[in-house]
Amino acid sequence: MTISTGNSYLDSLTGNPKSGGTTTTTKSNQTLDQSSFLKLLTTQMTTQDPFDPVDNTQMVAQMAQFSSTTGIAEMNQSLKSIMSSLASSRVGDAASWIGKAALVESKTAAPLSDGSYAGKVTLPDNASSASVSLVDATGKVVYTGRAENVAKGDLPFYWDGKDQDGNAVAGPLTISVYAKDKDGKTMDSSTASWTTVQGVQSPASGTTKLVTALGTIDPADAIQLS
Repeated sequence: MTISTGNSYLDSLTGNPKSGGTTTTTKSNQTLDQSSFLKLLTTQMTTQDPFDPVDNTQMVAQMAQFSSTTGIAEMNQSLKSIMSSLASSRVGDAASWIGKAALVESKTAAPLSDGSYAGKVTLPDNASSASVSLVDATGKVVYTGRAENVAKGDLPFYWDGKDQDGNAVAGPLTISVYAKDKDGKTMDSSTASWTTVQGVQSPASGTTKLVTALGTIDPADAIQLS
């Protein structure tokens, strides 16, 4: 059903015929590209009233605005292309970490590819004695290393990961540190452990993560890579 206003001119603008019938709606491209803009500008200049010409300042402003809009559109397209290239490059760079060991701050240690455990303890001051123990999930101490007169800084530890019978001990294991200063007082310390990078997560949007036995970590959090 169609509605007619009774005015042929209004009906032609609204697409309503005076009498009933079938109407066809067509969609037009509402985008004005650079070629169309220049054609419109040329038509405007050639058909202008010579006694009342178009203001040159206004015309230049229109051209500058259109050029700016076109430039922004082209820049956005270029940025999308650059982002796509960087995304593929990021995946390739992160993939080179797979199979390597990363040293990260952690209070737990996981077995490396050969089953061993390694890490370091950082002491804030000289210690008269220091011990590093690895404790399993049941609370059993499976390894203990001791040192005397330890200088402040990093104290590395290493264990082959095998018990007295030569069996591999499953992880992860908790790192326990007990250190005393020269006055016999217990001092605080920080710990880090080596973990093997098993894979990478590099979503199109978001940050790249390294998949390890200690969980997913940010590459920036790796203290050292081996």
